[in-house]
Amino acid sequence: MTTLKAPRTKPVHGSKSHILLLFSALMVTMLMASLNQTVLSAALPTMVGELNGVEHMAWIITSFILASTVMMPVYGKLGDLFGRKPLLIFAILIFMAGSIWGALSGTMNAVIIARVIQGLGGGGLMILSQAIIADVIPARERGKYMGVMGGVFAVSSVAGPLLGGWLTEGPGWRYAFWLNLPLGLIAVLAVTFLLHIPKKTNETRPKIDVLGMALLAIATTALVLAGTWGGNTYAWDSPTILGLFATAVVAAAFFILVESKVSEPVLPLMLFKNRNFVLTTFSGLMIGIAMFGAIGYMPTYLQMVTGYGPTEAGLLMIPMMGCLLITSVIVGRQVSASGRYKIVMIAGTLVLGLGLFLLSTIHADSPVYLICVFLGVMGLGLGMCMQMLTLVAQNSFPLRYVGTATAGQNYFRQVGATLGSAVVGSLFASRLTDLLKDRMPAGSATSGGPSANSLTPQLVTSLPDPIRNIIVGSYNEALVPLFLWMVPLAIAAAIALCFMTEKALATKIERDIPSESLGTGQMAHVDDHSTGRASAAHRTPAEAARESVSVSAAGSSVDAAPERGSVPSMDPVPARDAVSDPETAGEERPRRAAHRADGPAQ
Repeated sequence: MTTLKAPRTKPVHGSKSHILLLFSALMVTMLMASLNQTVLSAALPTMVGELNGVEHMAWIITSFILASTVMMPVYGKLGDLFGRKPLLIFAILIFMAGSIWGALSGTMNAVIIARVIQGLGGGGLMILSQAIIADVIPARERGKYMGVMGGVFAVSSVAGPLLGGWLTEGPGWRYAFWLNLPLGLIAVLAVTFLLHIPKKTNETRPKIDVLGMALLAIATTALVLAGTWGGNTYAWDSPTILGLFATAVVAAAFFILVESKVSEPVLPLMLFKNRNFVLTTFSGLMIGIAMFGAIGYMPTYLQMVTGYGPTEAGLLMIPMMGCLLITSVIVGRQVSASGRYKIVMIAGTLVLGLGLFLLSTIHADSPVYLICVFLGVMGLGLGMCMQMLTLVAQNSFPLRYVGTATAGQNYFRQVGATLGSAVVGSLFASRLTDLLKDRMPAGSATSGGPSANSLTPQLVTSLPDPIRNIIVGSYNEALVPLFLWMVPLAIAAAIALCFMTEKALATKIERDIPSESLGTGQMAHVDDHSTGRASAAHRTPAEAARESVSVSAAGSSVDAAPERGSVPSMDPVPARDAVSDPETAGEERPRRAAHRADGPAQ
């Protein structure tokens, strides 16, 4: 067997303090992305009142989620191919550019464009942060880190409406955009100086799946536009909506065809051959619809119905996010300690459904503390299952597919979030407009009275009690019944997770490294578990003779393979010859070796 000589590599994992510093840097980037999903929710009534655009209210949230969703698989694949550090810095800079645009915007359309630019960077912040954790932390230990990530998401989700409300009442909602600049600068510096992972080296220049990316963007955008405009701007059976659905279906069909042909698909079809990936992805889709459909408009509801200001409305979301934070951290540590996760994930989706049902029972005169309790129940369910979905997806594939698998799983969850936000916002706005039209006194809109397009909390509070009661009742009846409609989504997620296989969480990281990075005298061998190849039972004797299961040096060997069955079967990868080809004698062909993350091969 050919012996390959090269300098020794540095350990990837570093010290515990380095891991904590790296994790802190990634938390800053995650904070930026998650904070901006909700920071404008408390400011929405004031924004649409000032800019006179309630019909575009849903797009303030939807545009950011849509853009970040489209970019998730792109960042995941490019990170697997070229490395994650430069992509993460690029994503942060794009995010900061969108924030500057939003702060300077003077119309609703300009704000929406700014949110799209923010989303183009935000998709990278969310995916690359999670994938980098998988680069350095084994799956068994990753549970507690993913739990903390879920906690950061919870804190930012409650801090977002709270901060947005405080800014709206103080210096103005535009400072919700300016705030991202110092955070972005901190994130860039932290990633630059604290993130040290091996650079990607490719034997040949990878081909970027541009056509697949374009088709994926077209299908996603058409689907979200149909959900946003359907029943509001256009009737569901109108040519526009039907055309958008048809566009989504056609683009998706061509996308599947393209992905089956290209060498480096942006969303490999082999992901969907894995049972756990499919089930967790479906569950994430259902949870995304329910979660963002509910929390996206609760601050608005609380302002209009209870009469509280934006800051108080943000504070009223603390029970939900506090329960999510505490539960996510506790569950993450428990999963790391026991390695068991299936039961707690199923229970979490059922508790989420219970929270949605309880929210559907509130009325305009319900006590505020009761609303907070119901929100806390919903947060409890989300904390038990949300971050574990990503952990299970990552544990289902070898390391070199982690970015793509993480992006794919989060992509469908964000599709659910986008559809949930869009559809709930569309239904909410159309139901509110119809209710006000039916209940308001005749001629009120034309005689200086309020219209649905110009309602703000301050205006509603200043109206005479008869008019105010009509508006508050309409807000309640327009939004609250939608929560009950989302309960079956949580039940469907629980049923899907019942069929999930509870595979053991990996305790080691199997890393592919170029053979030129091996230590002096080391020999490169290939293991079917670390590469995803067909098992030995499915290989010919000649293929089996050319492959080994260890990285050896100086006559010793170290088992470099995880336990059998820890990696799902995937499409076989053609095995490379372990000796030089007779026609190219004298030329050493690059080899890859399974390499643990806790030090160089010995």
